[in-house]
Amino acid sequence: MKSERTLVIIKPDGIQRALIGEVIKRYERTGLKLVAMKMTVATEDMIETHYSVDPNWKMVTGQKAIDAYRKKGMVPPSENPLELTAIILKKLRKYMSSGPVVAMVWQGMNAVGVVRKITGSTEPLTSDVGSIRGDLTIDSYQMADTDERAVRNLVHTSGSTDDAAKEIALWFKDGELINYKLVQEAILYDVNLDGILE
Repeated sequence: MKSERTLVIIKPDGIQRALIGEVIKRYERTGLKLVAMKMTVATEDMIETHYSVDPNWKMVTGQKAIDAYRKKGMVPPSENPLELTAIILKKLRKYMSSGPVVAMVWQGMNAVGVVRKITGSTEPLTSDVGSIRGDLTIDSYQMADTDERAVRNLVHTSGSTDDAAKEIALWFKDGELINYKLVQEAILYDVNLDGILE
């Protein structure tokens, strides 16, 4: 558990708004350790592969979208989850390949859950105050739908440890992840806190 890893991608809107340092600071303050980082411009094919690492993602995402339309009293553009996901994926490919992104791997106890909590829910408008998305952007599903684009929510985070492992392998080679120790790990993980007093 202490070496759990997760992928974080600062999306093109986060880069353009000069939020790289702020995003890193939010994760770093929890005690998580940054073990890999790179800036790149992703291709549309890479983005499709990334979002398809979970074989259920297309069906689940499409069904969530259908349910969200109905909850708002709106008619979904399609009743077929896969057709709706194809529309979403087209928007994501365009959005995520529109400029540079910063991909990172964070490591530490409950890394996936901690990162998701700090990041906030997918829609910035409904993200909690104190979260990255809740504090640093104002976009909403409604605005994204009106503009026929992907929601601009600054950051991607892995949804599970299984997704994280697949996503990390997609974005990073083995040699790009660095194993090292931080002094603060003794405070976070040492059972008895031995060695503090001289």
